[in-house]
Amino acid sequence: MNAEKQKPIVCVIDDDNIYQYTARIILESTGLIGKILSFYDGRQALTHLQNHSVSDHESLPDVIFLDINMPEMDGWQFLDEYKNLQPQLPKPITLYMVSSSVNSSDMQRSRLYDTVTDYLVKPVNRNTYQQLMEKLAS
Repeated sequence: MNAEKQKPIVCVIDDDNIYQYTARIILESTGLIGKILSFYDGRQALTHLQNHSVSDHESLPDVIFLDINMPEMDGWQFLDEYKNLQPQLPKPITLYMVSSSVNSSDMQRSRLYDTVTDYLVKPVNRNTYQQLMEKLAS
């Protein structure tokens, strides 16, 4: 194992192209991440996690930023399937719900999932990403 800890792989799951782009730019600007995986719905992300859980666990993310409202499979559906997959994953993954919804019922619902670390309201600024990445590194 290297003396220097590898920079984390970040996964952004969001159907909004503009959010995907700005999140990537801001996260890269922190200098604290190794790679960004982007998926436009929960199904694509879940498929990636399942496909890489055994054979290529180095491609699994260390942190996931998950949107709620998406086509195909939304954030809630992703979480329902993820909780069954999580015990089979070879490393821990920190997961944040990210939404433009400030609806308290969404925030409360996210707390029902022990896989969710926190609920972030869009837009997420550089300071917030920086703090989250620093916390992950420590």
